[in-house]
Amino acid sequence: MTQTQHDRLLIIDFGSQVTQLIARRLRELNVYCEIHPFNAVTPAFLADFAPKAVILSGGPSSVFDDGAPQPPAEVFELGVPVLGICYGQQVMMHMLGGHVERGHGTAEFGRAYVTPTEDRIDLLNGWFLEQREQVWMSHGDHVSKIAPGFKVYGTSPNAPFAITADLDRRFYAVQFHPEVHHTPNGRTLYENFVKDAGFTGDWTMEAYREEAIRKIRDQVGNKKVICALSGGVDSSVAAILLHEAIGDQLTCVFVDHGLLRLNEATEVVTMFREHYNLPLIHADESELFLGKLDGVSDPETKRKIIGGLFIDVFQKYANQIEGAEFLAQGTLYPDVIESVSFSGGPSVTIKSHHNVGGLPEKMGLKLVEPLRELFKDEVRALGRELGLPDSFIGRHPFPGPGLAIRCPGEITREKLEILRKADAVYIDQIRKHGLYDEIWQAFVAILPVRTVGVMGDGRTYDFACALRAVNSVDGMTADYYPFTHEFLGETATRIINEVKGINRVTYDVTSKPPGTIEWE
Repeated sequence: MTQTQHDRLLIIDFGSQVTQLIARRLRELNVYCEIHPFNAVTPAFLADFAPKAVILSGGPSSVFDDGAPQPPAEVFELGVPVLGICYGQQVMMHMLGGHVERGHGTAEFGRAYVTPTEDRIDLLNGWFLEQREQVWMSHGDHVSKIAPGFKVYGTSPNAPFAITADLDRRFYAVQFHPEVHHTPNGRTLYENFVKDAGFTGDWTMEAYREEAIRKIRDQVGNKKVICALSGGVDSSVAAILLHEAIGDQLTCVFVDHGLLRLNEATEVVTMFREHYNLPLIHADESELFLGKLDGVSDPETKRKIIGGLFIDVFQKYANQIEGAEFLAQGTLYPDVIESVSFSGGPSVTIKSHHNVGGLPEKMGLKLVEPLRELFKDEVRALGRELGLPDSFIGRHPFPGPGLAIRCPGEITREKLEILRKADAVYIDQIRKHGLYDEIWQAFVAILPVRTVGVMGDGRTYDFACALRAVNSVDGMTADYYPFTHEFLGETATRIINEVKGINRVTYDVTSKPPGTIEWE
């Protein structure tokens, strides 16, 4: 579902690890934007997309590399504002007649400070209220000569052209990353940029809801849809939105793959049958999934097996629903981004997602993905717009592959049972301490090692587990939650005392990046 009713901003991606944060900043300003890899942005694409403004992202490349990535020259002929960030600044200068040099002692990585020149421009309204602004730099090459028509409006010790602009053409370029929180005033710069481009901030959940319902009806017509319902926030919001759009044309299929949390299947089925009165099939396929996963330890193989089985199961139930021509999924924008790896492009596949990438032809079903353009916090906002209670909207994310990816190594029924009980104790602790709503996601992973312990003067040789809790806005980046030592000690004691099979508890303090939120 491509948006057509909103002014659109195009982000051309050159492979920066924080390109998604640019999109988040803009969505927070109620500006609709899309990220597209540089080698997918052709003149024909530009004409069809018709952006109201363009942002060139950062990236790991050098303009001196053979086949260095660059946007089509037509970007600079659209007559719309263009903002180049880091590598985006360098490639802009390179293409428009400036000059870029390799390091030579002027590389900058990390926190830096930009000071203004005497001239002021609207892009910097709200900046330099003090003598300098803190920014985040990450560059080796640097601009040594700006392109004709540009002037300098900010400098740093190692970036004499930290902020440049050609006001006549409304081209702007910065050497730093305004999208990261290490540039505290970065949001203001983006706000000024989209204001200059004439965006009205019409990207709201009320507008999205109305437009999504219309597009669902246009796509589906009078055909029937089956919805892959996991009970998580994403698929549940998708189901409620679809039900509002097409009513009884929708049938939800809840697949119990044997990899759910404690009592989850009962809770999900009860909630949807009793509170939302949706047509719902409870498909207990746990033996099928666990049987196929027996002896498998590679995480990508696990994901692919689970994804393939999901397709098979939905095919099975679709065949039982006369007139079913569509399969609905709660795919989100971060899922799409993480799964994309374009040939010759700068990004790589972090991990595959079972609900991304289309459907096999054998299914004979077409996809409906009403949330595909949304980040997680936007899905929660849409859920509130649809009237779902905050207690449900605030549930922590739960991955489609379930506990399979919280059980590194081989999956066994014994390990899954231990993991379910440990996770239940951990979440109970978080709720008792009033922390659940402060945390983006929390869970336990059971580790593929056994450790020696002493319990009741006797030797034990049981599993170790890792507690994970992170804070995030959209799942693209995350920091570990700073529990107190008292909380961690109390929780470890409860797990060891209450869960037979675990004798050692650790806490994962890895951020994303370099780690991912889930363990596999």
